[in-house]
Amino acid sequence: MSTNAESRSKVVIVSGGSRGLGQALVTSCLERGFIVATFSRSESPFVTNLLKQDPEHQRFLWESVDATDPAALKTFVNKVASTYGRVDALVNNAGVGIDGILTTMRTSQIEQGIDLNLKSAIYLIQACSKHMLQQQSGSIINVSSVNAVRGHSGVAVYSATKAALDGLTRSLARELGPKHIRVNSVAPGYFESEMVADLTPEAKQRIIRRTPLGRLGTADDMAQVVQFLLSPQASFITGQTIVVDGGITC
Repeated sequence: MSTNAESRSKVVIVSGGSRGLGQALVTSCLERGFIVATFSRSESPFVTNLLKQDPEHQRFLWESVDATDPAALKTFVNKVASTYGRVDALVNNAGVGIDGILTTMRTSQIEQGIDLNLKSAIYLIQACSKHMLQQQSGSIINVSSVNAVRGHSGVAVYSATKAALDGLTRSLARELGPKHIRVNSVAPGYFESEMVADLTPEAKQRIIRRTPLGRLGTADDMAQVVQFLLSPQASFITGQTIVVDGGITC
């Protein structure tokens, strides 16, 4: 693991870091020397392995947290701050895919999507920004989606939650910028993950043919952009949504 002096003492919270893109984000942050705190509903083999490597939580902390519970999120953030002394960055990654035609979608599905994809992100930012304001520094990254910038049938509610995250990003960049806190979004396109696992080979090929770079993305492609936004090289970037989709929306 890296001991880069620029990142060694930085404390990063990644929501939903037990699998998928969250796992890639946690891994890339640890490799760059960050202290990483993450949560999910249940412990995955990935988390179990990291906890075995670091039983004293010197550089990695995980807890089971319900992301739709504002009080639980606040308690987790405060524990991270008391354990490591600060909160330098938040990556709002936790989310759920919501597929279905709006007119026939169950109310419970709509509420679940809004609660997890949008409200939990707002509550986490609220909790983390209080610590960042005390430090007069910080970086917040919201994981959005290409569905926030392009319309597709069957994902109206999902698109609405992700577009709301981008609006939140722009407003908070104005609100928190004077306190040296940057806020940006990363909008992944189609990449190898659970979101494309149910697609047929033919459907995947259609996506690949429409993508100028000629392939699906990877979780690492997304994680690399997040790392750039966390780095000193992005110190003058805020209020932006960076689309990482191989050019499919161009």
